[in-house]
Amino acid sequence: MTPPSTRVLVRRARDGVLDWVRSTPGTHIWLLIIGITSLVIASASEGLEQFLLHRNSSNIHELNEHPLPSLLISGFWIEQPGSFLLYAVMFELVHANVERWMGSWRWLLTVGAAHVAATLASQELVLLAIEGHQLPRSMTHVVDIGVSYGLAAAAGALTYRLPSPWRYVYLVGLLGFFGVPLVTGATFTDFGHAIALALGFASWPLTPAARVDAAVEHVPDAHATDGDATGAGGGADGPEPPPGGRQE
Repeated sequence: MTPPSTRVLVRRARDGVLDWVRSTPGTHIWLLIIGITSLVIASASEGLEQFLLHRNSSNIHELNEHPLPSLLISGFWIEQPGSFLLYAVMFELVHANVERWMGSWRWLLTVGAAHVAATLASQELVLLAIEGHQLPRSMTHVVDIGVSYGLAAAAGALTYRLPSPWRYVYLVGLLGFFGVPLVTGATFTDFGHAIALALGFASWPLTPAARVDAAVEHVPDAHATDGDATGAGGGADGPEPPPGGRQE
């Protein structure tokens, strides 16, 4: 058999990439926006960079002044533009796989809810620490942007996608990655990661695996069905009543 030509291989690779992107539109639109905002930060002056990072943060000050925009916009910026390639790899490995598996709307609900909940909870922790004089009041203006809360939630949901025994190996690694910082001098960001990861685990009802399990539970047992039919008909060998009347 003649091996496929280079042109055929290139066409197959292109079609595979296009199919992957079409099946995960949310991941790649999000990644595109992050790429644009990273270019803006990389090309900005130091003063403009600091203004943009603080203005688009979901810190206490911005949540009080612009609650809804700050919650939404903060998820489209990263503080270090040089980290974009690393985030691109993580998006393809985590977000894209979860979106393709769960579907775009269920994936968006999972990561969106985790981003909002983790942001609000972590900033509430900062506020309590400020009021308790454990943090300076300047922390109300701390830079709090990024996509890590959504990634943590998607990573948690991905647990249900993996087959055993790899699922448990992955789970141990995930708990260690997010759990060790939490118990060894946690920051408000570590606290947010833990909440987002927990919400990712809680997304089980939205996964295809949960829907399959629910469908299986509603399938009647074949033996029970046969038994019910036998009882109702008087048994396979039993006499049947004549039409129109009771057998004597």
